[in-house]
Amino acid sequence: MYEDFDRCYRAVQSKDPRFDGWFVTAVLTTKIYCRPSCPARPPYARNVRFLPTAAAAQHAGFRACKRCRPDASPGSPEWNARHDVVGRAMRLIADGIVDREGVNGLGRHLGYSTRQVERHLVAEVGAGPLALARAQRAQTARLLIEVTSLPFTEVAFASGFSSVRQFNDTVRSVFDTTPTGLRARTRRSVPEPLPGALVFRLPFRTPFSPESLFGHLMATAIPGCEEYRDGTYRRSLGLPAGNSIVALRPTPEHVLCQLALDDIRDLPTAIARCRRLLDLDSDPEAVMLSLIEDPALSASVGKAPGRRIPGTVDEVELGVRIVLGQQVSTSAARTHAARLVARHGTPISDSGGGLTHLFPGIDRLASIDPSSFALPKARQRCLGALISALASGTVRIGVGDDWERARSQLRTIPGIGSWSSEMIAMRAMGDPDSFPSTDMGVRKGAAGVGLPDSIAELDRRAIGWRPWRAYAVQYLWAALDHPINEWPPAEQL
Repeated sequence: MYEDFDRCYRAVQSKDPRFDGWFVTAVLTTKIYCRPSCPARPPYARNVRFLPTAAAAQHAGFRACKRCRPDASPGSPEWNARHDVVGRAMRLIADGIVDREGVNGLGRHLGYSTRQVERHLVAEVGAGPLALARAQRAQTARLLIEVTSLPFTEVAFASGFSSVRQFNDTVRSVFDTTPTGLRARTRRSVPEPLPGALVFRLPFRTPFSPESLFGHLMATAIPGCEEYRDGTYRRSLGLPAGNSIVALRPTPEHVLCQLALDDIRDLPTAIARCRRLLDLDSDPEAVMLSLIEDPALSASVGKAPGRRIPGTVDEVELGVRIVLGQQVSTSAARTHAARLVARHGTPISDSGGGLTHLFPGIDRLASIDPSSFALPKARQRCLGALISALASGTVRIGVGDDWERARSQLRTIPGIGSWSSEMIAMRAMGDPDSFPSTDMGVRKGAAGVGLPDSIAELDRRAIGWRPWRAYAVQYLWAALDHPINEWPPAEQL
């Protein structure tokens, strides 16, 4: 979009927040870059350039605006909707892969040389992987400076900088102030967190309809691993350097996120995974414009615009849970998962609630005898084969993996068919066009809004919903009288 100058300039003139994250406005006279909705007077057209990312603006020598804070805007929905090398790379960089494994590690995950990755990213995003990672480190540093009282030395290394000098130089370059100056102007307006926890606001594009999203997470929640408490959805999660407990509460303006981290270096990864869990980088306007044209969906879309896809913080966990939930009710799937967590999960301490375990990681899962599960023999074999394939890398369903290749790999496993592969593509990998037409809830929801409930006819009708069929699924599920559509959850109140 940033290459369409007239369209971008109109968005800047209207100060439309829906375009935040799609591009940034770089002002040539002041060397400042802003988000499209910046409240300052729009610059003259002759004085602006439009760039695809904050990283591209920083790489070109522009500083972040102090009024609109463009580095804190929602991420571009483009990267979650694309499954080419650039989209996959952007998702991996947001997850912290460059800081953990370097540019070579990014290339290995993508199956490309570092030179090819650099060329693709510079051509489409305006910055290479190192510049993108630097911009992410700057954003993490700003968050820690503003919401914690950590010494700047700890902030520097927690943000991924290799030295305090590099940290200071980056903060001055990106924010046109020192770390001390950035902290001095901070106005704390978030609730005080529990001891050892951090509180952040996760932005999203409006409209945002959280009921079915949070309702789905709670209706499928694993006791001990997830819970509802005091208006929040809470869960444990394993991260590269340690463990964490996260509490998420929807508000009309943002999602309030409270994180308790074993290792603060995991902060950017934890935030990225929480955003994926809640699909916060979605573009609801594009989804609405597509789905509302179907007469059967128009009333549902108009009544609750902005439904999101319930995602995951751990793709392996979601894959295992999908197999445990094959051909059983939501309640039965929770029971199977709860037994798995209680027997094989890592115990944790939760001073702020009742969480007791982490979901077992792939190494622990690979050591479990599938016959120990109270499942039919065929499903035991399917679960064991999936875990073995995930452990060996034969099947890859990570955030940076190719959606279509993953579907093909999954369907080589006996017992995994269309329903399982589509559910994994939708909820674990975030494919916005996945469509589990064989799902009983989808078929019942379709019948409830006057659509054909036969699989073949529903597949044909769904062609008109592309590339947003996974969002259509959310509206079909919302037509059901089911706990997935209840928030707060009735049984927990």
